[in-house]
Amino acid sequence: QVQLVESGGGLVQAGGSLRLSCTASGHPLSSYMMGWFRQAPGKEREFVATINWSGDRTSEGDSVRGRFTISRDNGKNTVYLQMINLKPEDTAVYYCAASRRYTLTDDRNEYVYWGQGTQVTVSS
Repeated sequence: QVQLVESGGGLVQAGGSLRLSCTASGHPLSSYMMGWFRQAPGKEREFVATINWSGDRTSEGDSVRGRFTISRDNGKNTVYLQMINLKPEDTAVYYCAASRRYTLTDDRNEYVYWGQGTQVTVSS
């Protein structure tokens, strides 16, 4: 069992930056492919980014590519999401998730452990 806890959310103005963190306990994070998803009110949970176990492969969703960067520090059992040039449409609850897959995926059904989420609000 893996417990995931996100942090780093908050209120920021458009054009600003935030870095989200997701810290795992209960099992080494290095065993899992990790992802970030987000969900805005009234919308489906959306893929944001994913990273393989070693951190040398990543994939980002179309709406965030070039602005968001996923990374990990297995020694700290933590995954990060660096977000720059934030837009009001990035406002959502952001979730990190862990998958046992070896290949990158944007399919939320492939992720077995989820955190509780952290709110990101971008004002215009």
